[in-house]
Amino acid sequence: MSALSVAQAKYRTEDIKVLKGLEPVRLRPAMYIGAVDGKGLHHLAWEILDNAVDEYINGFADHITLTLHKSGHAITVTDNGRGIPIEMSKEHKKTGLELVLTVLHAGGKFGGESDSGYVRTGGLHGVGASVVNALSKKLVATVKRDGFEYQQSYSKGEPLGKLEKIGPFRGHGTGIYFEPDDSIFKTVRFDPDVIKARLEDMSFVHSGLHITYKNEISGETLELANPGGLPAFLTKLVTDGQKPSVTEAAFSAVRETGDKIEIALQWTESTEETYRSYANGIRTPSGGTHESGLKNSLRKAINNYIETHDVKVKGLKITADDIREGVVAVLSVFVRDPQFEGQTKQKLNNPELESAVDNFARPALEAWLNNNKTAADAIVGRIVLAAKAREASRAAVSEVKRKAPGSRRLSLPGKLADCKSTDMAKTELFIVEGDSAGGSAKQGRNNDTQAVLPLRGKILNCEDLNTARALANQEIADLVTAIGTGAGDKFNIDGLRYGKIILLMDADADGCHISTLMLDFFFRHMTKLIEKGHVFIGKPPLYRVTAGKEIHWVQDDKAKEELTEKLQKSNRKFEVTRFKGLGEMDAKDLSSTTLDRKTRTLLKVQIESQLEANDAFVELLGKDAAHRYKFIMERAELADAEELDV
Repeated sequence: MSALSVAQAKYRTEDIKVLKGLEPVRLRPAMYIGAVDGKGLHHLAWEILDNAVDEYINGFADHITLTLHKSGHAITVTDNGRGIPIEMSKEHKKTGLELVLTVLHAGGKFGGESDSGYVRTGGLHGVGASVVNALSKKLVATVKRDGFEYQQSYSKGEPLGKLEKIGPFRGHGTGIYFEPDDSIFKTVRFDPDVIKARLEDMSFVHSGLHITYKNEISGETLELANPGGLPAFLTKLVTDGQKPSVTEAAFSAVRETGDKIEIALQWTESTEETYRSYANGIRTPSGGTHESGLKNSLRKAINNYIETHDVKVKGLKITADDIREGVVAVLSVFVRDPQFEGQTKQKLNNPELESAVDNFARPALEAWLNNNKTAADAIVGRIVLAAKAREASRAAVSEVKRKAPGSRRLSLPGKLADCKSTDMAKTELFIVEGDSAGGSAKQGRNNDTQAVLPLRGKILNCEDLNTARALANQEIADLVTAIGTGAGDKFNIDGLRYGKIILLMDADADGCHISTLMLDFFFRHMTKLIEKGHVFIGKPPLYRVTAGKEIHWVQDDKAKEELTEKLQKSNRKFEVTRFKGLGEMDAKDLSSTTLDRKTRTLLKVQIESQLEANDAFVELLGKDAAHRYKFIMERAELADAEELDV
């Protein structure tokens, strides 16, 4: 019998495992919340919050309260909606509340208006509340309806008892208290500022909703209500972006008939374009068809204005990128059947929305331009300048051809160990910390496609420096020269010498600090490098656990504890080695764990929001230390925080 047939013979029907109830969620949580990191943790709060907002969208609630409890590890979301049904289901022999919280794809949002009153919702999959329940070590649901208050507790998706009638109650609504399971998540501590930013956004998008945010960690209570809606939101985004607007007036438009579409936008002097798009009140950071429709409408409206008014552009070819440069826009759509990409709802895929938004926004924007000629001329003038800058940059690049393979090392930093290939699809530059790590990386790399540039300690903090001052630093200058694109106003992606720029720092506090300094420099002075998807972070192992002939590479303390506990239970002897730095790993181990494409782990750096990224770097690296003091005090355990000397 062949090896293949032997393998087939061992695969039997009884080997097939059928997961029941919420087991799939606990076994593969990333399928439902994207990841088990901080982003996935906060997604739990968004799922419960979105359910409360659905009650508002459909006219059954007008007030939501979110409480971040003092531990930082628990949240309560309450609304004054109808309350989740508590009657017993004849078919399933469970209450409506238990069905919603323990059964995937159970909810009142499948049948349309005639069944439950839900016309437009953010959650159509019926998995949000049950996923949160499955991934919480404790969840308490409180329902107020029909003159009484009811309560039921759960742990890891399982009810701890039957639904209890607490007593009479005047009013109605739902409250969900939950504590994420620390055996699932890497961290269970919620970020107060992330929650605050989310709630502030919601208060603008839902201009008739009143939101109360109780932060028990700081003792702060915020009442959030913004009847100004998207135009007020746009004003805030432009102000926060700290780039002057091209026109005093902003464009805004609302379509109330059919699927609601609301838009507010303004051109600024920024070189970037910023979009905040929402579908049924849910942020879609990866955009989607509604955002594509808006971008198409901008291009068409501006081109029509230029053609209709015979604007002289002196032979310039105006591109869509020129038109959209500097735009800050907020777009919100409400549709009956939103088709999100995945349960985390990062992107909207409804094909009809592209033409719907385009057909509404284009004529509205054209009419606004024609009625505001002074503003229109200022916008077109700004677009012409963008086109001229782009063509001047292209002309400069055409004069400086990319060096041939034989001469590509000319004028490059001496400490750069370059690779042989010039194929952008294959080449990689590893930026490592110190000569020791650089030595291991150079020996362990594939020198055909992988280059290594060692840094000498921490690079310069460039947060408050202009490009010229940053490049005066030799380490920064060598880095920019190796990458090949230039920086600041002279940045040109056509000069890029490597398809991937990989930050490979030690897995300790200093390594994290250096990575942050590097990312700040790229964000401030080489933004397109990140936007085009060329920047990555390598994940070297922190531990090596040797058990007999087996070697396990472990990336963090939690994984190490889980592995060693498992080995102890099986009475196996093992040895744990902690790496203080990459230089302690020999070239072979570094290659197999961190450099080899087949076995390594890379994290792609992406910018979901220019404004949020800007605020993060200002807080972490800016001159004002008060931001960092606040950051530390809000996140440290109180007993430890009192001992800090900041």
